[in-house]
Amino acid sequence: MSCNPATQARDLALLDAKYRVSRVQAVDMFPQTYHVENVVKLELK
Repeated sequence: MSCNPATQARDLALLDAKYRVSRVQAVDMFPQTYHVENVVKLELK
C-alpha cells in the first residue's frame, strides 16, 4: 500500500526480480481531496 505512486513504482521495480504485480487497486480514503492510496498485490515468480 502506498500513498505516493512514484515511490511505489520505484519500489516495485526493485522487487521485479522475485515478484510480479498481479493486481492494482486505487482506494479513495480521503474523499474530496486529491489523495489516493494504491494497493498492489504481489506474487512470487
